[in-house]
Amino acid sequence: MSALEIVAVIVSFLGIWLTAVRRMLCWPINLLACALYFKLFLDVRLYADMVLQALFGIAIVYGWIVWARGKEDDGDVVVEPLRAGPAAIALAAGAIGAVTIGWGTSHYTDAALPWIDSGLSSFSLVAQYWTARRHRESWLLWVAVDVIYVGMFVFKGLMLTAGLYAAMIVLAGLGYRRWRTAQRV
Repeated sequence: MSALEIVAVIVSFLGIWLTAVRRMLCWPINLLACALYFKLFLDVRLYADMVLQALFGIAIVYGWIVWARGKEDDGDVVVEPLRAGPAAIALAAGAIGAVTIGWGTSHYTDAALPWIDSGLSSFSLVAQYWTARRHRESWLLWVAVDVIYVGMFVFKGLMLTAGLYAAMIVLAGLGYRRWRTAQRV
């Protein structure tokens, strides 16, 4: 466990909690967490997750803009329903991305866990997009992805990060419950 990992865990936890309670401050905090984890994942050769952090940075700016425009008069962020068609398309895109990235990282890099890393990265992008679009279902996908991430990080010896992802499962449950209550139908 490094100082970088400790700081990344603290900043990430704060960012996810702020997202779960629908606070705009989540976006700059999550952007900082992405930068910290980009460096950490580079150090442990989880390249798909490293690139994912860069893509999350772009998605965070997008989410920040969408959330700023999607607020009620009292300042609360509006939660929007996710329709079946767009959900299916996004999940199919996640699967295609997983296979494409997995093939590339397994053939052209020394990635430690190319297939699982790529699959998790691809579906994390789907979950991040759904979060930016203010869909409560994003939290369910985060739970599924984070459960697998815990195992991967334990395997890689990133115990503090595995603990963070375990806590993120709990935060995702909180987020889902809060967003379900707030969702307009």
